This record gives sequence, structure tokens and C-alpha cells, in this order.
Amino acid sequence: MQNQFSRTQLLIGKPAMETLMGSRVAVFGLGGVGSYVVEVLARSGVGELDIFDDDRVCLTNINRQLYAVLSTVGKHKVDVAEARIHDINRQCIVHKYQMFYLPQNADSIDLSQYDYVVDCIDTVSAKIELIKRCHQLNIPMISSMGAANKLDATAFRVTDINKTKMDPLAKVIRKKLRKLNIPHLKVVYSEEVPLKQIDDPTISCRFHCICPDKDMRKCTDRRDIPASNAWVPSAAGLIIGGEVVKDLIAHAGTMRIQPQDIESSTAAQHAAQRAQQAYEKYRKIVAEKKAGTWVDDKVIMKLPEGF
Repeated sequence: MQNQFSRTQLLIGKPAMETLMGSRVAVFGLGGVGSYVVEVLARSGVGELDIFDDDRVCLTNINRQLYAVLSTVGKHKVDVAEARIHDINRQCIVHKYQMFYLPQNADSIDLSQYDYVVDCIDTVSAKIELIKRCHQLNIPMISSMGAANKLDATAFRVTDINKTKMDPLAKVIRKKLRKLNIPHLKVVYSEEVPLKQIDDPTISCRFHCICPDKDMRKCTDRRDIPASNAWVPSAAGLIIGGEVVKDLIAHAGTMRIQPQDIESSTAAQHAAQRAQQAYEKYRKIVAEKKAGTWVDDKVIMKLPEGF
């Protein structure tokens, strides 16, 4: 029967779609890159998504972030993201974490429950902590390097962190990972040389922060306010989302299994079982909501004092 994922299934096959339905993916950071990663995962039929971000939508986000429009300014990104995900796929189970992931609160997140982790965080200490923990647990992950201060969306590459060049953030991450004896990390980075921002104090968030009043982090507290646009961060996010989808299917061994071969494929049978388990979990949540016993699992975690 046709559904919103029929065209994707025609390309990758039913077992691959069931692999995605039975997968749980965490995305850290819902900004210009992360919001488009989530879009790919939702539109590809991933059955369970954990989304992490502490910010509210700001007017200055509208130029690049998928969840930012005039009607969502002031709303928490995780809430806007959940609504959009469910408008794409009602059966997707969404876990919201309204938090800024840091070494100080990292113990509160059980990364072992994820089939894949996506790092779209813009803070070095947080990126390193997440990478380190995923490495220790052998959890597949991909990390976004710098997407700001750039104009060429065709300059992105998918590679190992050790093969990156021209990217200042990748250089910092690469050095820190060497000290931690972490030999490899899949990343998406740009070979474009970052541009210097035009100096205009009249519109700089550094001097005129207009973030929602209740936002916990102000632009005036940040060391650098990057310049951005609509097409570069989104391109990075779409690339990352695609890599996650392909990696999940490749790991399961279910890419493009023909209909006549499904019954004889162990990988296809396993994917079908996981998809059924995901559906049963969704139905249980629906029943609990109807019965009034469902407890919203949104996690709200404040920043450590003094951050």
C-alpha cells in the first residue's frame, strides 16, 4: 500500500525501510545544520528520534534554520521540531531534551540506546565529550564541522577527521582527538576557506542580542557570532542526514533487497522484526495517551551555574 515513504522504498527496498523504522537516532543541536539532519531522518522513516537543544527560536535564526519562521520565534526548538516531525510521520517516536549538552551533564544521557549519534553542536568541549563517549561505547556517529562564514555549498566533503583541511574547527577537533587516542571520526566538512565577516556593529548580535527574553544563553556572552546563509548549513545537514540513512542500512545489510529475495534473507527478517517492535512501542504510547496515563518524556535540564 502506498504511503509517504513509497518513493524511497522504490529506491532502497522494503527491508531497508524497515531497518530505518526500527532505528533510534540521536541528533545533538537543532540549528542550521541539525534541523536539516532531522528533516532527512524524519522524511526517510526513521522510527525513533532523540533531539537535543536548549535554545528558543530567535529572529536571527530565520535566515538558515528550518524551524525558524516568524510564527515560531520564542518557541523552544525541540517543541517546534517535534511538531514538524509528527506532521511528516505520526508514528515516529520523539524524545525531546531541552538542554545544552556539556561534560558536566553528559552522564544524564545513556548513549548506548542509540543506533547512531549525530553531532551538530557548535561548542568544542561538548563536541569532544560526545565524540569521546560514543567512541568508548562503539556507537556509530558523524560530526559536523564548520558551516559558518562560507558561501560554497559544493565544497562539503564526507571523510575521516584526519583527512580534513582548510576547516579551522576540524583542525582543533583533530588535535584534541589525537591527544585522546581516538584514531577516527566520520565528519562532514568544507574545503572552502572561511570568509571574514563584514564589520557592522549596528546589526551584530554581539552588541545587540535579541534572543527571546527567557533564553538561557545570550549572544553577548559568546566569544564569536558567526555569519551564515540559507544554503550552506542546510547543504551540510542534508549530506549528514543522507550518510546516517545509508550507514544504518549498510550496517543492517538490507540495501536494495529485491521483493523475491526477502523471505530467504536473514537481514530482511531481522529488519522486519525490529520494525514490528518499533510499531508496537508506538501503539503502546498511543494507547497510554488515550487512557490519560502517558507522561511526556521531555527532559528539561538547566545549564550548570556559572556557565
